[in-house]
Amino acid sequence: MAVTLRALQTVVPPTVLVQEQVRDIFAAQPGLSRLAQRLVTASFNLSGIDTRHTVIEELTLDSQAPEPQFFDATTQRLLVPGTWVRNELYIEQATKLFVEAGRRALAACPGLDAGDITHVVTVSCTGFYAPGPDYMLVRELGLAPSTQRYHLGFMGCYAAMPALRTAKQFVLADPSAVVLVVSAELCSLHLRTSNDPDTIVASSLFSDGAAAGIVSSRAPVAGETALNLDHFETVITPVGEGDMAWKIGDEGFEMVLSSYVPHIIDEHIESALAPLFGRDESLTLALAAGVVAEADAVTVQAQEQQSQSVDGGASPGQVLTAATPGSALSTAIAHWAIHPGGRSILDKTEAKLGLTEAQLVPSRETLRTNGNMSSATILFVMKEILEGAATADGDRVCAMAFGPGLTVESGLMTVQRG
Repeated sequence: MAVTLRALQTVVPPTVLVQEQVRDIFAAQPGLSRLAQRLVTASFNLSGIDTRHTVIEELTLDSQAPEPQFFDATTQRLLVPGTWVRNELYIEQATKLFVEAGRRALAACPGLDAGDITHVVTVSCTGFYAPGPDYMLVRELGLAPSTQRYHLGFMGCYAAMPALRTAKQFVLADPSAVVLVVSAELCSLHLRTSNDPDTIVASSLFSDGAAAGIVSSRAPVAGETALNLDHFETVITPVGEGDMAWKIGDEGFEMVLSSYVPHIIDEHIESALAPLFGRDESLTLALAAGVVAEADAVTVQAQEQQSQSVDGGASPGQVLTAATPGSALSTAIAHWAIHPGGRSILDKTEAKLGLTEAQLVPSRETLRTNGNMSSATILFVMKEILEGAATADGDRVCAMAFGPGLTVESGLMTVQRG
């Protein structure tokens, strides 16, 4: 039985942060060391981000908030509200994003309405309250009071992947189940000025957004594009527990995001993907055929070059002697939804897996226009792929997201057009 993700929708708050302006404000904060000032400039300039979004309306240069709590536009000073203040704003604004994303997903799913939803799975790591967003979706969207509700909290940037996996498991257990999955993150609530390198990097990347989709066994209708959820895997890398972490402090939540993370991903991404690919026989065969074809091509090229070397051409030492599995991957899997945790993570992934520049465009564009929205981000990337002109029925999609642990969550999907 095919389990399908349909009606993928996204929402961002209206307040836009222009990266260059935010960089200058952070670099000018009192108490920063010269090293920290240089780190701010470098982190913001190399982030791959042009704009981000925030629920904090006063985070603008022309703000006229009478009693600012996060940013004083008159002095251009970043303020330091406590965790209670930040979480209160989360309760107010996250609810709006959860509900709006869920409402859009329902409206975009032909043949389904609120009464069809049997399960709700919500995802967030940037705030807490109860009754929580799962409850608010039932109440505000008019779902049945008997709707089963589940919340995946405080998992970090990879959490949308286990949410989709959980939704698929519900449908496999009950083919009549229809699961609304919604992720909303308000990362900007926890940004702050600091001399700490991890905090500086986090401040240059994170932002706010929400995404929602509907998982069921119902096929897409004519004109609709969806994703069959084929396989999921989770892997914890042997190193990295202290390099990416998320803790609660007195002045908001505190991110640990080491500069070593891209290196960890570079070292372990292939082994993290191996169990996922091993679950799909057709992909395994395609990869094997691709590597063999590349090896044959390399052999022909080697023979030609060795023949030329007799006449003063390329010497045998310059001839390639092995196929490149990475290029076989990029051929067997048309689209890659890589969580854009930062530009360096995307660079490492592209190089390590031998992907083309075009295959990373959805991830890079999501990062450029929206920043890193933690768990919601991977759903933004998947939506970019579904709406891309080059996306065709039957295309394979590999999605990957990274988070505390260091945890790698991955999924194989297939594009299905109604």
